[in-house]
Amino acid sequence: MHDWYRMTWEEIGALARGGMTTAILPIGATEQHGPHLGCGMDSEISMQLCRDVADRTGAALLPLLPYGCSIGHSKRWPGTIALQPKTLIDVVKDIGDWVYASGFRRLFLVNGHVTNAAPLRCALEMLRAEHDELMVALIGTALISDRVREKHFEDAEDWHANAAETALMQAIAPSMVREDRIAAADDPDRTDGCVFSHPVNRTSSNGVTGFPSRASAADGAQLYAWMVEDLSGRVLRGMAEQPPLPHSYFQAVDIDG
Repeated sequence: MHDWYRMTWEEIGALARGGMTTAILPIGATEQHGPHLGCGMDSEISMQLCRDVADRTGAALLPLLPYGCSIGHSKRWPGTIALQPKTLIDVVKDIGDWVYASGFRRLFLVNGHVTNAAPLRCALEMLRAEHDELMVALIGTALISDRVREKHFEDAEDWHANAAETALMQAIAPSMVREDRIAAADDPDRTDGCVFSHPVNRTSSNGVTGFPSRASAADGAQLYAWMVEDLSGRVLRGMAEQPPLPHSYFQAVDIDG
């Protein structure tokens, strides 16, 4: 596997010159996940998933970004360390600039935390507008495919630390799970019919939305296998993809021609 963190500059340069110009950036968060899951859950799933996908596809694996836009979790529960949306935009834009400078032309932003999506989309827009040859994809770990999405949303629409996330951790990072706290952690989704998007302190009694008591390591293993398989497929398709049209972002149409 091409692990950016452990490679030398010569090895990274040789990788790009040799034709492997795809990089994967795992993006997570550090935030409360109820009384039964560690605060690094989003980062853990993004890191492990991207590592396994990079191993399958040959893409370069960038170091994990372990902080995200978690300000919606409020300061009610200790543990959350959040970036402002504008900060996350700037951080990911800067990372993309340097990845491009190293010779890479396809960048996958793999997002393990739902509310990172808007700032990451802004960073994507900025990167593709500045670097004509750089193609950027934004993929949420819970939205990789229909079957992955369905499993995540099975017990709540506004899910968090729910059955799916608990099962994933039971399967791939059991040390992050407090099994003795799961049975009492269930908390229903209170957002049905809401007009406004409320912070978690006003929608959850304990930081959970969903039913972690329904989780099992077997379910988590199956879900994780789907995630690796389906994301690997998307990355491989992206590695072969060319823009539908070859027009430059910077060159205006010649109206006199």
